[in-house]
Amino acid sequence: MSQPYRILVSNDDGHFSEGLKALVDAVSPLGEVWVVAPDREQSAASHSISLHRPLRIKEVRPRWYSVDGTPTDCAYLAVNHILKDARPHLMVSGINHGPNLADDVTYSGTVAAAMECALLGVPSISFSLVSRRHFDFGAAARFARALAGAALERPLPPRMLLSVNVPGDVAEPNGYRVTRLGRHTYGYEVVENTDPRGRKYYWIGGSEYQHDDIPGSDCNAVFNHKAISVTPLHLDLTNHSMLEWMGGWQLPGFVRNQGEGE
Repeated sequence: MSQPYRILVSNDDGHFSEGLKALVDAVSPLGEVWVVAPDREQSAASHSISLHRPLRIKEVRPRWYSVDGTPTDCAYLAVNHILKDARPHLMVSGINHGPNLADDVTYSGTVAAAMECALLGVPSISFSLVSRRHFDFGAAARFARALAGAALERPLPPRMLLSVNVPGDVAEPNGYRVTRLGRHTYGYEVVENTDPRGRKYYWIGGSEYQHDDIPGSDCNAVFNHKAISVTPLHLDLTNHSMLEWMGGWQLPGFVRNQGEGE
């Protein structure tokens, strides 16, 4: 008898979050689920890793652990320590309490947990609910089960990384679209104030959302078409279009050393 699929679940909202519980319930019928998630909210932690302090792991219940670190720490410890005897077949992260569209993926702890697993060779999917107030995870959980199930049924690239965003303002999304990252902004507001001791402090990050109208983008899929966006990401940040352009630069006092493949 073949062993069941092993599925790792993490997030950035904490091991106690409703989104995580919804995702665990969604994928539990697909295999043996393990949870390794932060012991507190770590939203916008990005891909930070704790290299200068020890980390503590707490077993909350069987196959459910909390870590006093970042989402990246959780993914690293899960793959290289807790599950080192048999790596997971798939990692899923979320369901995030809020969107991770466009440039959000560079700040998101939810995406970062999936990114770390992908770097470690475990195919990964992050799930986010595009809502700011009302969080009904039903549709996102149903899609997570369908997508995770489809992924497990086929050979996956070890560095597969998908970012999924589910519209939260409709009872049922209008299907799904495979998308590219869009562009958006929450504004560039900086609020300056003074504390009771006379020292200035600042709140950054605005609340006026706008997105560019880019056909095929995750933002357009979610906001214009009320569809779920599935965006394949890759971890090579090289700007290939600039390689040839920068090859023409002349730097006084330095000779260009031609590299392999140039």
